[in-house]
Amino acid sequence: MKLVVPKEITENENRVSITPDCIPSLIKMGFKVFIESDAGVMSSYTNDDYKKNGAKISTKLTELYSKADIVVKIQRPVKNKKINELKFLKNSNLLTLVYENKFKEEFAALKKLNINVFALEKMPRISRAQSMDVLSSQSNLSGYKAVIDAASLFNKAFPLMMTSAGTVAPAKVLVIGAGVAGLQAIATAKRLGAVVSSFDVRASTKEQVESLGAKFVQVDESQGSGETAAGYAKEMSASYKKKQAKVLEEHLKKMDVVITTALIPGKPAPKIITKKMVDGMKVGSIIIDLASEFGGNCELTKYGQTIQYKSKKIIGPLNLPSTVSQDSSRLFSKNVINFLMNSCDSGKFKAFNWEDEVVKETCLIKNFKG
Repeated sequence: MKLVVPKEITENENRVSITPDCIPSLIKMGFKVFIESDAGVMSSYTNDDYKKNGAKISTKLTELYSKADIVVKIQRPVKNKKINELKFLKNSNLLTLVYENKFKEEFAALKKLNINVFALEKMPRISRAQSMDVLSSQSNLSGYKAVIDAASLFNKAFPLMMTSAGTVAPAKVLVIGAGVAGLQAIATAKRLGAVVSSFDVRASTKEQVESLGAKFVQVDESQGSGETAAGYAKEMSASYKKKQAKVLEEHLKKMDVVITTALIPGKPAPKIITKKMVDGMKVGSIIIDLASEFGGNCELTKYGQTIQYKSKKIIGPLNLPSTVSQDSSRLFSKNVINFLMNSCDSGKFKAFNWEDEVVKETCLIKNFKG
């Protein structure tokens, strides 16, 4: 079987979907692996790295896609001034990030093609799928990088420092949302010496937050678990939101840095920080909104922009995993390898196991029977 890896052409995307260290695993599964020339160069993976591990390098897209059984990409196929990736896709299986509710036109175009499309962000939250979960692996790095970026932008130091000239007080950091990104943000901020607190509607996250040395901000213990059966945060009642706003408004007044990560699957990001709350924050404080791509957790957030508002910064970062592309590519690649291994029979890949829950949950388009 032929597995192909095109170079990502979406703007601000530096990752590559398969890294050289994973090529031997693919070959062992029975794949012939073809990589577009320089597909990995932005992640510091050279053509020679791929060739040394058994992959073949293609310089022409027609050659790359010809008779491809599986195409692995990070970003959905797009059309730009130079390349229309959609025209190369036929009679194959596409593994990628889809986000069909956000990119409706691109999804509609994919539905017209004779292909199967696996949306890797749809990985079910079951224990055996954890090693295939691209959202978790990428969110981990997003949480880390958000704090690193905040520290570089903040005009004070993060840790407590005792000097002969006086004491430097530690930065106060609030992380909203204690999922994978949030927990990594907490851990990173703590390692940098900040005083960290965290808020999440899910009561079950309290123990995780406190285990990392952060304070858990409690709103109302009588509101139940605050999570769905799948473990995601759920939409809360109007009365809870009112109490939440009051608690957070007071807490935000004391914060230097705020990292927001709150998302509800299939819906726009919940608006948690209002303009009024930002008004009450310290001069020089920073908000990094990791939910900006899906509308943002702060009313003032604009995706891909840094908003200067009354001497405060609200940042809607662009594709943070791409800024640490060597590691994020490697983790994404390993997730894909584990996803393919899930359908292997005696170590060999012959076809997807259509009876498997992981395959059924991730396959959004099934137009191809090959």
